Amino acid sequence: MSEVLLYECLRTPRGAGKPGGALSGVPAATLLAGVLRELAARTGLETADVGEAVFGCVTQVGEQAGNVGKIAALEAGWSDAASVATVNHYCASSLWAFATACARVATGDDLAVAGGVESMSRVPMASDKPPFLVDPATVQRIGSPPMGVSADAIATLHGITREQAESYAVQSQQRAARAREAGCFDRSLVPVLDAGGNMLLAHDETIRASASLEKLLAMAPFFAEMGEQWADALVRARHPQLGAVHHMHHAGNSPAMADGASAALLGSPAAAARLRVRARARVLATATHADDHVLALNGAIGATQRALQRAGLTADDIDLFEVNEAFAAPTLHYLRQLGIDPERCNVNGGAIALGHAMGATGTNLVSMLADELERRGLRRGVAAVSGALGLGAAVVIEARP
Repeated sequence: MSEVLLYECLRTPRGAGKPGGALSGVPAATLLAGVLRELAARTGLETADVGEAVFGCVTQVGEQAGNVGKIAALEAGWSDAASVATVNHYCASSLWAFATACARVATGDDLAVAGGVESMSRVPMASDKPPFLVDPATVQRIGSPPMGVSADAIATLHGITREQAESYAVQSQQRAARAREAGCFDRSLVPVLDAGGNMLLAHDETIRASASLEKLLAMAPFFAEMGEQWADALVRARHPQLGAVHHMHHAGNSPAMADGASAALLGSPAAAARLRVRARARVLATATHADDHVLALNGAIGATQRALQRAGLTADDIDLFEVNEAFAAPTLHYLRQLGIDPERCNVNGGAIALGHAMGATGTNLVSMLADELERRGLRRGVAAVSGALGLGAAVVIEARP
């Protein structure tokens, strides 16, 4: 089986995922097409040589339906010969796509592409009416509380206080603001222009540099009422030891909804002869994992453990971690469960500050991870995402000297 190399990984800035956000006038396919054009331009990729391209998108309805990845590839001027699929593995979608593209390379394709896209301003979350969220009968049959209630339950089960959650959220904002100011994201950002060539967005839009512990502590927990009315009972049915759920999550310590796209070019060592760039990293392992669907947001833990085991490594061997901030408390639980020094994780902030464009998040993290390993002269990194209903994915990469 072939060694799998990461040749490039690019992303758009993340726009606020609401009407009036900087990218709210840009269709999802157009967002991804811009990244795909730039990926080919930077690497010298002949798109007919792509054996498989796999893209994540969670809310596949409206303009994100109908294999939005293939539509984006055509809009970007890619060859008809490029086979393209769009997948939904919830928030871990583009890391699932990344793992699939790696498998294609390992088993014979010279080149493969992975990535994702989500326009949460134009196609709001749950527009596809997923029954585990919106159909009361399904919710009761399978016991699927809203993810914010799951995050509150994780905090309660593991003794994470509201002050700890708020402090983590403030840290995410401060780190992201410093990183944006220092240009830490610039290496792999693809600015978004309108049809006339005018700049729409050059930097991540959702960072709130003025966030403070006092402001966040003053915000009312968003999920308390629905928890009291019905959702907490679903958690207690699976975890009777829980008792009362201590609700603490709200807009300030939750991932910001965002618009964005990202894409990675993966290939065999032989592919280097066909490109004008050298590989940035080697993929050591990928993994997916399914966890408790009621607590929902712990999938990244098992996925990371599995990926590290496959790579023959431990958490202590990893220089940097990028984990999607699926609410503050599950992120803190991830750090504690794996014994990770917080100074090695999300060093430039995470989704609480930078935003969560669901289908694009996994390869967003790979892009940020590759950039920061290079910037600091470090060796190994892990990117990991927890998704709905307990799904998770992780990847281990090693920077090329």
